[in-house]
Amino acid sequence: MDSAILSLLGAFLLSITGLFVFIWSMRKGLLVENPRAASVIFVRGEIGKVDDPALQEAGQVRLQAAAAERGSDLHVADPDELQHRVAADRSSAFPVFMFIAFACLWLVVGSLAGLTSSLKLHMPDWLVGEAWLTFGRIRTIHLNAVLYGWITNAALGVIVWVLPRLLRTPLVGAMWVMVGGALLNTGIASGIGAIGAGWTDGMEYLEIPWQIGIFIAAGFICIVGPVLFTLVNRKVESLYVSVWYMVAALLWITLLFVVAKLPGVHTGVQQATTNWWYGHNVLGLWFTPISVGSIYYFLPKIIGRPVRSYNLSILGFWTLAFFYGQVGGHHLIGGPIPGWLTTLSIVQSMMMIIPVVAFTINMAGTMWGRMHLALHSPTLRFMMFGGLMYMLSSLQGSLEALRSVNQVTHFTHFTVAHAHLGAYAFVTMVLFGAIYFMMPRVLNWEWPSPRLISLQFWLAAIGIGTYFVGLTIGGWLQGLAMLDASRPFMESVAVTIPYLQWRSVGGSLMVLSHLIFVGHFLAMVLRFGPARTGAALFSPRLTTELVHGK
Repeated sequence: MDSAILSLLGAFLLSITGLFVFIWSMRKGLLVENPRAASVIFVRGEIGKVDDPALQEAGQVRLQAAAAERGSDLHVADPDELQHRVAADRSSAFPVFMFIAFACLWLVVGSLAGLTSSLKLHMPDWLVGEAWLTFGRIRTIHLNAVLYGWITNAALGVIVWVLPRLLRTPLVGAMWVMVGGALLNTGIASGIGAIGAGWTDGMEYLEIPWQIGIFIAAGFICIVGPVLFTLVNRKVESLYVSVWYMVAALLWITLLFVVAKLPGVHTGVQQATTNWWYGHNVLGLWFTPISVGSIYYFLPKIIGRPVRSYNLSILGFWTLAFFYGQVGGHHLIGGPIPGWLTTLSIVQSMMMIIPVVAFTINMAGTMWGRMHLALHSPTLRFMMFGGLMYMLSSLQGSLEALRSVNQVTHFTHFTVAHAHLGAYAFVTMVLFGAIYFMMPRVLNWEWPSPRLISLQFWLAAIGIGTYFVGLTIGGWLQGLAMLDASRPFMESVAVTIPYLQWRSVGGSLMVLSHLIFVGHFLAMVLRFGPARTGAALFSPRLTTELVHGK
């Protein structure tokens, strides 16, 4: 039996074992509601106070007025507990800034490469003079710059900032985190350069040569250690659900990357199996836990209300862990792999409806009566949009795994549209919102223009909407044309051209939103706009802000 089958079988048995442990824990009271754990993101006296650092003081006042509930009184947040949070923020400030700065760099590189590859699909003779600008290379540069450069750096920044806050303890080993970040980005830059030169490992999501991948793996390992030490040295009794999601995600991606990049182990058919085991799990066990964990932290924090059901959030975490590991096999339906493997993947894909529904019900209950706050809070807008897209992309993914749907959508632009619904409309929009929330606390400076935040949101939202709808329709028509034996293959290509042009229109709006986002970030770094009134993380002042920026 080859290594890929052994790995997948081991993961399945581990999931079954975990499921029985989860059932046992339910009998021991796991599903008894735990309001104490749900409120750990707040200090004493903080519940009921809205919190959106992307807003300046006047906007914060309007948001608080819109959130005020009849008969409710606001209390002063406990200054001593706020000092613990400020200390945690200071300990992580430099690593977080490093990760977000790298993320912005790779966002621009990846966006421009993506728009170039999109234009080439309906303008094939454009920019053909250089080998690194051919579609095969520039599209792969886009994929790796976005996957490892933008999303991974931004996700690590969120982890390093949120965990010390939730654990009420300073980050342990911040220097090792920065070393890990340096190794990681050295690997990303070298890998993208290698891809441009034509040197790749030839598997989607795993194109970076394994010799360079060593730097990325070493970077992850350097970051895992400090995160675990910080977890061990926590000062809280209850672990909030975001801690579960983020710590597990960091461990998962480290293990996934190391196993997938082992040289000389995965060959032939098992290479394809391992490829999609890794490729789908990057989305489900790295991007998704980080983004869902971020929503569980930032959304309640913004509206000043604990999550509706803490136990429902834990149920969502464990069912994600149990069911997602085998989902990638549905990309190989019809391929030379065992039938039971694709059937298992389809079943697991349908079971993923459970964590998605649990999350959706929980967020709807948490936001009940406060949906209107999105009119006042730009950060909340990103979080709500991302949460909605998580539901839609996951449900679409489960349906797409069915053989009757897969036979039409396989090898078409429909799959590309679905991938962007998850990686962009869900994950990237959540990361934008998280960065807008974090950076005023990290840099001790206001975002110069809240209006630019709203503009960036609408450009990104309209752009991904145009992109997704165009490619979804075009991809479905493409699939139907390829299945019709009476139609020549070139007809399936020609039918997609108008929709590929709409893809480029949507992509252009998204790139414009990214340039505004990165330009706004640079303006903040260069100290344009107003200074914050709260604790300075890059200065020796120890004052604590109780109203805005705590």
